[in-house]
Amino acid sequence: MMYHAQSFAENGFLTYVIGYGGALNSSEFTRDAKARPPGSKPIPSLERQNKVQIHHLPELPNFLRSVLPFILFGPIKVLYQTHAIIHALLVEVAHPPEFILVQNPPTIPTLAVVWLVGKVTGSKVIIDWHNLGYSILAMKLGNEHPFVGVARWFEATFGRKAYAHLFVTAAMRDYLVQKWDLQGLKVVLHDRPPRRFHRASSQEIHELFVRLKPSLTLQAPLRDFFPESSAPYSTPFTHTTPEQQPTPVVSTGGSAARRNSIEYRAKVGTTNVPPVSATAPLYKEVQLPSRRPDRPALVVSSTSWTPDEDFGILLEAIQLYELRALELFGLRGKAGNTREEQGKVETLPKMLVIITGKGPLREKYMKEVAKQQEKWEWVFLIHRRILLGLTPFPGSADLGVSLHSSSSALDLPMKIVDMFGCGLPVCALNFACLPELVKDGLNGHVFDSSSQLAQQFEEILSGFPTTPHLNDLRASLSRASKRHSVAPHIHTPRQTAKPGDEAWKWGTWEENWNLTVKPLVLSDLGH
Repeated sequence: MMYHAQSFAENGFLTYVIGYGGALNSSEFTRDAKARPPGSKPIPSLERQNKVQIHHLPELPNFLRSVLPFILFGPIKVLYQTHAIIHALLVEVAHPPEFILVQNPPTIPTLAVVWLVGKVTGSKVIIDWHNLGYSILAMKLGNEHPFVGVARWFEATFGRKAYAHLFVTAAMRDYLVQKWDLQGLKVVLHDRPPRRFHRASSQEIHELFVRLKPSLTLQAPLRDFFPESSAPYSTPFTHTTPEQQPTPVVSTGGSAARRNSIEYRAKVGTTNVPPVSATAPLYKEVQLPSRRPDRPALVVSSTSWTPDEDFGILLEAIQLYELRALELFGLRGKAGNTREEQGKVETLPKMLVIITGKGPLREKYMKEVAKQQEKWEWVFLIHRRILLGLTPFPGSADLGVSLHSSSSALDLPMKIVDMFGCGLPVCALNFACLPELVKDGLNGHVFDSSSQLAQQFEEILSGFPTTPHLNDLRASLSRASKRHSVAPHIHTPRQTAKPGDEAWKWGTWEENWNLTVKPLVLSDLGH
């Protein structure tokens, strides 16, 4: 929704953003609603727009949720939200807007309130269908629960008629048009990353892990897992010196000894300067950062730690990868004594798996991880919320994993969109409409089980960092986004992709919005 608001503002619309503080999330890697932390700020690019005004809805006191049963708390919450939204739309917004864009879910009471306000003010309602609200409720209560039936009726009744409907997948459009006979314009708007998303450079990766090294190496086992490094010259993933390290300077003569001498330290005005390592490189030996060949493969995943994202699949796949890596390492040792003989056996790299996000099952699974970690030699798994706000983080990884299984089987995980925007191939859990985003073998892989995911890990990472298959997956994403990576010269005519072009199927959010939503809203204004 934040990107919609930004696009409206960039096209000259005075735009009001109405929502809870927790919905205004600046973390690119957790744009899935379930994984959002409360109290987040709007994305920075939205805050810089002078045509955007942000209105936060008040929230019910938290203690009511704990002291009231759901059968009482639910209706009170609906009435409170209804009043807050009506007040925002009819009082805080000075003039009736031309369009009211509402995201669904949440469904109750939003769809009914927006429908009513549209009738009263004459504003045109646009519903942005991201999922089906009743299907999410059904995961908690079951399909036959009376509340689910009421929610289904509510969503179908107040979502049926609108000026326009936006859908994140063609499958969702087809299903709702057939099932609920939606009235109004219908447009498929596949989610795409904003233009700032990119594959991280070696310099960005180096700076990122220089900052992260203290937090990543708090655990002694993790320090032993990483290759030796010495910030700021090297990190577990990058280095600034040639692979052939300089010969250490002896304590009786070299530059390090001179810099550590009492006479030199006295000349610079203090003797409190920490001694310089004898193996620290000279200034002339320091180069621009590059990825080190002995680095572990970095695999990332963002999860809501809920039943519809089965973390157990990833955990089992990691255990299978660990066993396979040990097996191949043993086979290489038996292949012969020469490097040439051993090189005929492809081995697997160590794999650092970083999980972000929060949710109810996190503690349960992380306890299991702690038990297994004592046995693992080739894999290390950590959970770090600190990484959520670090923009270069997804673009620094080698492979992404999505465990998302849609409650409706009609929406797509936005975390994959963000990963693709960073040039990161993805292994994704299969469900009905996933092929609209993940092309198996082209920009990632699709799996149905933990054993299949482990097999994909081996296929993609075998021989790392020189991995032809991983390079092919990256190249596919690079080709799809290359035309967006360099801004055209001021005197060069801008080339606009057209629907049906292969490049049109992937691009930035801005280009996709301008091709689909912009014509829809401007045509009605007579532009």
